[in-house]
Amino acid sequence: MDDFTLESLAELICGDDHARHPVYRTGSEITRFFFRAGLPHLCHDGSTRKWWTLEALRSCPEKQLACVVERLASPKEYGGDGQKVALALKTLNQTLATEGLTVVLDGVVPQIEHTKPTFTPATEEKELKPLPPPDFLGLCLEPGFGELLAGRWDEAQRCLDAKAFLAATILMGSLLEGLLLAVCQRYPKAANQATCAPKDPQTGKPKYFGNWTLSETIEVAHELKWIGLDVKKFSHALREFRNLIHPYQQLQTQTFPDFDTCQISWLVVQAATHDLAQVLKAAT
Repeated sequence: MDDFTLESLAELICGDDHARHPVYRTGSEITRFFFRAGLPHLCHDGSTRKWWTLEALRSCPEKQLACVVERLASPKEYGGDGQKVALALKTLNQTLATEGLTVVLDGVVPQIEHTKPTFTPATEEKELKPLPPPDFLGLCLEPGFGELLAGRWDEAQRCLDAKAFLAATILMGSLLEGLLLAVCQRYPKAANQATCAPKDPQTGKPKYFGNWTLSETIEVAHELKWIGLDVKKFSHALREFRNLIHPYQQLQTQTFPDFDTCQISWLVVQAATHDLAQVLKAAT
């Protein structure tokens, strides 16, 4: 494989880019990954994770590299988490496309197939521009909810102005989650009938809205065309930062929002809020 391909595989194994990599792995977790891939002789030595992993891949013969690729695509590596598996396959196949390789799942078994080497230029994303806050009180939400969201909007802006970047990001995520929930409550039948609506594994019926994850709500909102594809993608990125409310999550990922992170996240919230406010207005 080309050295750039190996470097991309090393980055996927390390998992530092939360938008493209489903799992962050520490040095010891990288060692365990190679063990699960059938390469128990590769043990991280405490040096820089990415460069050590790259050197480890460079030392692997073709058959061992195939084992690494297959393990990266295996649902077992991600505990059966569908979103993580999908992201791993997407990133992996983008990396392998120029090598003339693709990975498909036969049930839960990854298979490497040979294809014609290809390259797909990235599509241009819709530009996010600052938008004014919606009239939360005019959206006919349940009593007190409009005031609550308006207060969080103002508080998020104050946190951003005060350079309290972590607090600002968490508030932005809560704003997004709150407005998505409001739209689901306004259109309960449509939300529950969406193909990606989360189901209770015992009854097979849709879960109560209060038990939906933010990720599930974003997917339903996009399926029902309440938010566009661009806003969906950006919202999932914001969701990852919102999860930093859990201290261990931040410790594990070593993620520290800064001014640029918050500026982008704020634009995401504004774009999503604008789309969802239009949906709510259409129901009044």
